[in-house]
Amino acid sequence: MKKVEVLNTQQIQQKLNRLAYEIYEHTLEEKEIMLTGIEGNGYLVAKKLSAIIKKIAPYKVTLGKITLDKKNPLAKKPVVDFTEADYKNKTIFVVDDVLNSGKTLIYAVQLFLTQPIKKLHTVILVDRSHTQYPVKADFVGLSLSTTLQEHIVADFSTSGKETVYLE
Repeated sequence: MKKVEVLNTQQIQQKLNRLAYEIYEHTLEEKEIMLTGIEGNGYLVAKKLSAIIKKIAPYKVTLGKITLDKKNPLAKKPVVDFTEADYKNKTIFVVDDVLNSGKTLIYAVQLFLTQPIKKLHTVILVDRSHTQYPVKADFVGLSLSTTLQEHIVADFSTSGKETVYLE
């Protein structure tokens, strides 16, 4: 199957800039926000967003990582590299690169549902609109309707040559 570029490096940067400003607009009253990227590309997207938000927002931006087994999330409990004291009464953003079925995102979000946080939001670079779980993205870089046979791949392996493609 042929790869079709959906977003090039410049377009990804534009989407990230827009997402960062949207997040900032929704958190003007905050003293600190926490971006937690899902291990892999989700963390890389969160890291890039964190750098942009730090340039435009006067508040503290804390970056963290959620580690979970994406293929079998029930095999081992997901973990985040924050303690409860770190995120108590804070606004948390769970970040991932592509929202496919929603399985990864719902298990990542589950980490915070019983915790004493202020607000919880989800941020996705590309939303395929094929979720099989009751989860949605609050902040989306690009919504793309695809067939179930098509796959969206975000390639962040080479800095400065990031791309998102359909295969």
